[in-house]
Parts: sequence; C-alpha cells; structure tokens
Amino acid sequence: MSAEEAGDVFHRARGRTLDAFSSEKEREWKGPFYFIQGADPQFGLMKAWSTGNCDSSGDEWEQEIRLTEQAIQAINRLNPKPRFFVLCGDLIHAMPGVRAVFSGHYHRNAGGTYKNLDMVVSSAIGCQLGKDTHGLRVVVVTAEKIVHRYYSLDELNEKGIEDDLMELMKQ
Repeated sequence: MSAEEAGDVFHRARGRTLDAFSSEKEREWKGPFYFIQGADPQFGLMKAWSTGNCDSSGDEWEQEIRLTEQAIQAINRLNPKPRFFVLCGDLIHAMPGVRAVFSGHYHRNAGGTYKNLDMVVSSAIGCQLGKDTHGLRVVVVTAEKIVHRYYSLDELNEKGIEDDLMELMKQ
C-alpha cells in the first residue's frame, strides 16, 4: 500500500460531524463518560525496526495500517461509544525526505534547525504567552522546498495568503 493510499484510509471520515459537540448542551456536566487514547501508530517503524535500520527503511506502512484499522474497528464496536478518540505520539516514522517538523503547544512562535531538520513551533490561535498575535501558520510544500509563514488571524482574514506563497503552489 502506498503512502497516498494510506492517507485515504484516514480521510474516510471527512465531512462527518458529531452533533453532540456542536450544541450548547455540551457546556454542562451530564455525568460520567469515557474516551479512548491511542499512541504511536508510527507508520514505517515496524519495517525499520525489523531490518535494524531505524535511520531509514520507513517506506512500508502495511503492518501499521492494518493495526490502526484493527484499533478503529474495535473502538467502533464498543457500546456505549466513547465520547472521542485522541491519537497522540509519533504518527509516522521519520521517512527519507522529512525536512521539517511542525508543532504548537508553546503558545508563541519558535524553532530551530538540527542536522538539516527544521523544527517550527507555531503560536496559538488562543492564549498568547509571548508577543505574537493570535494566528495560523501557512505551510507550502513543493518538490524543492518548504516555505512557511505565520499570519495573524486578522491578516489572514483581511488579506489572505500572500502572492509569493500562492505562486509557489502553481509550480
């Protein structure tokens, strides 16, 4: 199974909504509930681990996809259903070509570089702990490079994405 096909597996729920979370009634305590937490599907690691080459060899995802599908099927059979499912940890094993890692949680913009790998930390939509504005990071990926820019919510709403980034997507 290709990486593209693997991505399709996890996009099947696109467009679905969970009505319980879209209403005012969720603001009030309604009694005990449970949720499911899963961690580290880390697509590509099983092959890398089995070959003893964890620095590469992360190009086959079949085993992890099968196990992740098995986990989702098990969750879908539960009764009552969990309130939600959160997936944490490593989603993929570092595959050749990974040039940047994007994260948040620091509530300010930050980052650095280590051995040609960029670490980009985006500030928050919500509470700011630094001088950055409430915003979002736009990331454009081309075959040659990754270009990213942080926009305040006002900038993005009023002006949209700047022309130079839009031009990169046409190439």
